[in-house]
Amino acid sequence: MPKLQTAILLLNLLLLPALTWAWPGKVVSIQDGDTITVLTKDKQQVRIRLYGIDAPEGGQAFGNRATQYVNAQLSNRPVIEIDVKATDRWGRTVAVVILPDGRNLNEELVRAGYAWVYPQYCKEVPLCIGWAVLQQEAREARRGLWMDRDPVPPWEWRRGR
Repeated sequence: MPKLQTAILLLNLLLLPALTWAWPGKVVSIQDGDTITVLTKDKQQVRIRLYGIDAPEGGQAFGNRATQYVNAQLSNRPVIEIDVKATDRWGRTVAVVILPDGRNLNEELVRAGYAWVYPQYCKEVPLCIGWAVLQQEAREARRGLWMDRDPVPPWEWRRGR
């Protein structure tokens, strides 16, 4: 498994820089585990939905912990890179968020067990396959939401409401 993960991560490093466009932003608020608001250098507030993942909702098990995790990752790190992928139907910018130390926030949420890879929307093959490997590792290690015996993905939880 480590060789596969290494190969996937190397592929990400080789392919993604050519396929993306990023801009800096300062985090001004955190809505939940997969949505933040950033301030651009032009002083515009932009709501960001993290690409390719889905964190538990506030009323769902581990929802508050996912939000706390994002807050901890962004505290004392006011400037981040927003790697834009799309705009969703609610007008939010869908993006990968790169922390000042170079780590990928979306990926870190999956690694820590506070988000699922969202199969309906995670379409960048090398990136999403790498995240699926990290999700499986988090599940096997019972990290974060994987401590629960039968965690319910947020998209199913929302459908049931």
